[in-house]
Amino acid sequence: MSSSTLSPAKTLSMLQLLACGAAIVTLSMGIRHGFGLWLQPITQAQGWTRETFAFALAVQNLAWGVFGIFAGMAADRFGAFRVVVVGAMLYALGLVGMALSPTGLLFTLTAGVLIGAAQAGTTYAVIYGVIGRNISADKRSWAMGVAAAAGSFGQFLMVPVEGFLISGLGWKEALLALSAAVLLMVPLALGLREKSFAGGPTARREQTIAQALREAFKYPSFQLLMAGYFVCGFQVVFIGVHMPSYLKDKGLSPQVASYALALIGLFNVFGTYAAGALGQRIAKRKILTTIYLSRSIVIAVFLAAPLSPASVYIFASLMGLLWLSTIPPTNAVVAQIFGIQHLSMLGGFVFFSHQIGSFMGVWLGGYLYDRTGSYDIVWYIAIALGVFAALVNLPVREAPIYRASPGKLPQGA
Repeated sequence: MSSSTLSPAKTLSMLQLLACGAAIVTLSMGIRHGFGLWLQPITQAQGWTRETFAFALAVQNLAWGVFGIFAGMAADRFGAFRVVVVGAMLYALGLVGMALSPTGLLFTLTAGVLIGAAQAGTTYAVIYGVIGRNISADKRSWAMGVAAAAGSFGQFLMVPVEGFLISGLGWKEALLALSAAVLLMVPLALGLREKSFAGGPTARREQTIAQALREAFKYPSFQLLMAGYFVCGFQVVFIGVHMPSYLKDKGLSPQVASYALALIGLFNVFGTYAAGALGQRIAKRKILTTIYLSRSIVIAVFLAAPLSPASVYIFASLMGLLWLSTIPPTNAVVAQIFGIQHLSMLGGFVFFSHQIGSFMGVWLGGYLYDRTGSYDIVWYIAIALGVFAALVNLPVREAPIYRASPGKLPQGA
């Protein structure tokens, strides 16, 4: 019997869970999507290269992936409430450090390691674990789409706010203001407090962590999902961090970049929601293949077309539909195959692959720009990787994994 057929032990109402979870993701993802707006102000004020800033954000994405694994384990064992509270505290400290760091090394430790760890405890792997435990399988993909759409709305809402704060307060004061805002996640986390975790760890599980990991990593579809998610991270973080500077280098105003990032966030609200809803009706591997292939086409047309504010806004709108829309079907497939028992942890491992891609995308953008004076090579890599991801998602098997007995590995896994 597959554990994915077991009913989740519901302790939270859907409205409470989605409202609080969505608000937390809105703050966490909304703030981090605007970090590209600080690239030029910080590097110019500190006399740093773009690679210094890009490396710190690359470390942030890698740290997010590494800590995401352990945040997922902790959330599966102790519940999301405690993990989100710790994450919010680290986020506030990281933003303060980002504002006050006098050296590139300290900037990397705060903007990179601290904020990366904070994002691990306040975003999808942790929130999706709560969704998996409290929302039945027939609505799970849709609910994950709602949570992902909240992160997109956060980008639409927060990126213009961050641009306004930078212009109105200065880049350093803007970061300090955001450090206070992230603490709102602490009271919101109360809405994710599950009764089954109130007294500490949950009851004995059918699978140990080691058994769950052996099962997943031997399963080809899990490997393919991780490969596709690597590409997702590479593309979106490269674009999110470096597009403002790319557009400014081409002679467009900073407002064009701010509006473009906001449009990505706005249209991603619709894209992620649609991906989650369609995941209840269409094979999720087909949704993922379509998303990755469409990204490559949109990027190629954007680079080939004459650059103007209008072309940027069209690109941002189309890319927004595809931006985080991979998240609901990818996580829903993991839940569908392996069940909900270790969902946050397994989601954390898949997301770690995403963050390795994010590291490569943001770091290569800065590295190759400093050496060639152009982002062209990284754009071409992003196109090729999109085609690769489309192909590797096609053979993914979505059926629940068969387990002959609890905790035992399936034959042929």
